[in-house]
Amino acid sequence: MDHGPVGYVLSRTSGSAQPRRATLKQDLGEKPLIPMEIRSSNPVLNQKFWSNLTGTEQMTIDGSLRKIGYLLGLTVVSALVSAVLCLTALNNGNGSLYISAFMGIGFIGGLIIAMVVFISRPKNPAALMSLYAIFEGMAVGAMSLMLELTAYKGIALQAVFGTMAITATMYVMYTSRIIRPTPAFNKVIGGLVISIMFLYLTSFFLGTFTGYDVPFLHSSGPIGIGLTTFILIVAALTLISDFGFIESGARYGAPKNMEWYAAFGILVSLIWIYIETIRLLAKLQAFRE
Repeated sequence: MDHGPVGYVLSRTSGSAQPRRATLKQDLGEKPLIPMEIRSSNPVLNQKFWSNLTGTEQMTIDGSLRKIGYLLGLTVVSALVSAVLCLTALNNGNGSLYISAFMGIGFIGGLIIAMVVFISRPKNPAALMSLYAIFEGMAVGAMSLMLELTAYKGIALQAVFGTMAITATMYVMYTSRIIRPTPAFNKVIGGLVISIMFLYLTSFFLGTFTGYDVPFLHSSGPIGIGLTTFILIVAALTLISDFGFIESGARYGAPKNMEWYAAFGILVSLIWIYIETIRLLAKLQAFRE
């Protein structure tokens, strides 16, 4: 589920060169373009997906930025509306019900939509990705309010600034080429993402149907804090793959609709980083107490 590059994109918008589609003779000899040059740790964007794409318009950095802004804005608005509705319900005595419902519907709805995108790989994914942003915003808003009430006031704002700091750090590491999204890097990160997703799904089903849970995943002890820190690092590293995907997609003239997939990847990464950041802050607070 990867996750799609805001910072790197900004550094390329001032150039006058337009995105181009590389030819076999010019750039790649006898090898095909897309599987070789445009890679991502996102399992949706595999070789079969690329081979089915058509279209004459090309992916651009500006277009990717606009779609990132749109999806991120939709998520923020949805989160704010969700938090306000839950807070209003809390004042009326139904807060717990609303928070649980919004989190459950939001996260499950987002997961279902992500799976639909993974399975169907639509060529026009704007509607599905907009729904994903709304569902995830609904869940994140309710979750943030819950932790504001149960952990400490201001935790959500700290998580927002933490997410921004992590994103900026990944931008610097990418543009300075300290970390590069090589094929091996993308494979490792993709494998870790799938493993972590499986861990969370296992925890969800165990908790729902048996009352048990995956050890240390939600605990606030040293091991639990260390596990959340590791997951947060993996989430942050997915941005490196996302930055590389936008760079290579614009450079080699990927189809225009890949801007949506780039924006989707960035959105997934940012939401994941925010969630793990706010969870880590809550665990640290509980550990201190």
